[in-house]
Amino acid sequence: MTIQGLVDWRGKPVSRKWHGGVRATLFLHVLVVLVNTANIANLMNIVGYLHGTMHMGIASASTTATNFMGAMCMLSLVGAFISDSYIKRFHTMLIFGPLEVLGYGILAFQAHNQSLRPPQCDISKESNSCVPVHGFNFVLLNIGLYTVTFGEGCLRACVASLGGDQFDNDDPVEQRQKISYFNWFTFSISLGGFLGLIFIVWVENNKGWDIGFAVCALLVLIGLIVAACGFPFYRNQIPAGSPLTRILQVFVAAYKKKNLPLTDYKETEEVAKGSTAGLEVYARTRGFQFLDKATIDNGEKGDWSLCSTSQVEEIKIILRMLPIFLSATIGYLPFPLLMSFTVQQGGTMNTQLGKIHISPASLFIIPITFQMVTLVIYDQAVVPLLRKLTGHPGGITHLQRIGIGFIFATFSTAVAALVETKRKKVAIEHGLIDSSTGVPMSVFWLGLQFFFLGIIDVTSFVGLLEFFYSEASMRMKSLGTSIFFCILGLSAWLASFLINVVNKATRNGEGMGWLDGSNLNKSHLDRFYWLLSIVGLLSFLNYAYWAYKYEYRYDPRIVAEDKEKSPQSDAI
Repeated sequence: MTIQGLVDWRGKPVSRKWHGGVRATLFLHVLVVLVNTANIANLMNIVGYLHGTMHMGIASASTTATNFMGAMCMLSLVGAFISDSYIKRFHTMLIFGPLEVLGYGILAFQAHNQSLRPPQCDISKESNSCVPVHGFNFVLLNIGLYTVTFGEGCLRACVASLGGDQFDNDDPVEQRQKISYFNWFTFSISLGGFLGLIFIVWVENNKGWDIGFAVCALLVLIGLIVAACGFPFYRNQIPAGSPLTRILQVFVAAYKKKNLPLTDYKETEEVAKGSTAGLEVYARTRGFQFLDKATIDNGEKGDWSLCSTSQVEEIKIILRMLPIFLSATIGYLPFPLLMSFTVQQGGTMNTQLGKIHISPASLFIIPITFQMVTLVIYDQAVVPLLRKLTGHPGGITHLQRIGIGFIFATFSTAVAALVETKRKKVAIEHGLIDSSTGVPMSVFWLGLQFFFLGIIDVTSFVGLLEFFYSEASMRMKSLGTSIFFCILGLSAWLASFLINVVNKATRNGEGMGWLDGSNLNKSHLDRFYWLLSIVGLLSFLNYAYWAYKYEYRYDPRIVAEDKEKSPQSDAI
């Protein structure tokens, strides 16, 4: 018999001895490291390519880079829909993952051929005479970029979910291993970013963008090959049909019976007998009673007229997570802004480390290093201690972990405001107000806000990923994972929107807003950071309200070996 609807690569029932567990996830960790070696380096460095090689303006290059990041996250919905509906997650990775290799190949081909790029020009010295990319070359650039995002989006939706499928939540040992898996999944992302910011950024800046993109294509290809080698060991979730169709069926059936009283409610035979083989079966819960009318048997048959209780409860799960999704999107807003502006701050400061000069894009090695160290300490020392004190497999609940990250986001913007005030003061004292570089202040003044950035990833990033995966129904696990990545994408787009709003609202008679212009010394980034602190505090209070009201689908404490997991919900 299958474990929660899981089968091996031949479609046969899985064996705990041979399938799943930590061994199976090792192949996925290798894929995550190699893919993020390419992606994180380019997310941080792509502005340099768009501005310096393709001669885009600063605003246009930044917007394109932000859209690149946002699309990479949002397109995970496509991969989630496909893997939850029609084909297994592993097969989705093998089919759509090569598109990412193709995308990097297109970018490498364009970067290598002068005829596909604008004429060579030093944009830092001749900005007015440099011709920006346009026409067919601009189209080719976007085809390359968005082929990468589509392939990566499908991979993102499946890798985390496939890894989570390797552990049985009803087994106490495997439940703890799954908690640890998400910590090490995040560590793998950070390790990939660390290697990429050292190696890929150096190749792109010193050996050429064509070689850099070609190396990225090779790394992703190797990662896919390694992941494919693990196919005999994976536990695979059986696709259960389109989740979108099931959602629409519930709303249509409920609408048809809107005038019927709920006293006519009767559980469908499938749910009453628990006959949904290998899949979760849900009992009726309170709330959203208008949806319960979809289960009323009034004689009409068909999927669009009569739905099972489990089908209705799947929709309720999504609706209950919606306030967490919205509040977390706002709560995560300071993170992409801190990432962007911290690099710009560092670019104006003294980036010498002994005799080594650190490029601005590589400055993120600092928070990534903090993050990796903190993750190891948290997983190996903090979690076991908290587990003994609280009884939760992760030490604390997912929502508590997310909230801690949002608190640190508020602290980090306040610290960033103080550091920026100090940086501008030093620039004024040395008569560098008109210069965009050379401020005699060590980049390591940014260390504390870099540290807080790492803490946010260790807490909120992992917490959100675990929460949406764990709370999603068995037939919507990939969708749950993609919802998490949508938070990252939406927060990036909201960050761009907030910058535009602030600039329009703060422009003086000279037409200069707080963040207008290319000279950070003449901007008011310190004021913007204080504004972000206020926004962060308010968003945390909003999140805390919804997190306090949220009820988990299951008791999140450790599973007892001699009894079934309690169906009682437990608030944060």
